[in-house]
Amino acid sequence: MIDLTITSPPYDNMRKYTGECKWTFNLFKNIANELYRVTRDGGVVVWIVGDSTIKGTETGTSFEQALYFKSIGFNLHDTMIWQKKNPIPQVKQQRYWNTFEYMFILSKGKPNTFNGIQVPCKYAGHNYSGHERQISKDKITKYKEYKINKQRIKKNIWDYAVTSFKSIHSAVFPEDLIRDHILTWSNEGDIILDPFVGSGTTIKVAEALNRYSIGIEVSKDYIQVIKKRIRGEL
Repeated sequence: MIDLTITSPPYDNMRKYTGECKWTFNLFKNIANELYRVTRDGGVVVWIVGDSTIKGTETGTSFEQALYFKSIGFNLHDTMIWQKKNPIPQVKQQRYWNTFEYMFILSKGKPNTFNGIQVPCKYAGHNYSGHERQISKDKITKYKEYKINKQRIKKNIWDYAVTSFKSIHSAVFPEDLIRDHILTWSNEGDIILDPFVGSGTTIKVAEALNRYSIGIEVSKDYIQVIKKRIRGEL
């Protein structure tokens, strides 16, 4: 059984991949059903998607997919954002510059693992004061002083630059993004799956972090890239 899946499907056919099948919602549903079947209780799926804009309106397929995952039994544990530090410049149009993708965190029941990434607090060690929340109209809130911790849990909007790794693949995951998800939702010895493994980033990072990995890919060209990356040739 799979402990953690991290993947990004060919959503809305926004990019051209070699050897791809025609991406349809029925194909997505088949894959979602299989992911539910192979995910162990307490396992997590990180589903990274976005929406294309067609005739002035976003497709909304990312939300349709999230809701379908819920309908077959997954919990929508968190909705995270990948904020791209170096997004592709946007031509002039009547909308703001799109610089992010959704990262839906889907769990089969309560996640077995959460190793929350810690980041430094800006005012670590300082004291601040405030009042506890009033419980009832008859009970007066108490004045308290708090000491700010050295670290806090990272926010659910993650900033990573689009990778500069050169390959025939048009959408390569940043290794830091994959690393942080693997560290968060799994432990050493767990099994990591990427059913759209593409250039092999998930496999490369999983093995470096002492996890087992399974990658599925239909393109023979991409498989050659994956082999070279694992051997350290790329």
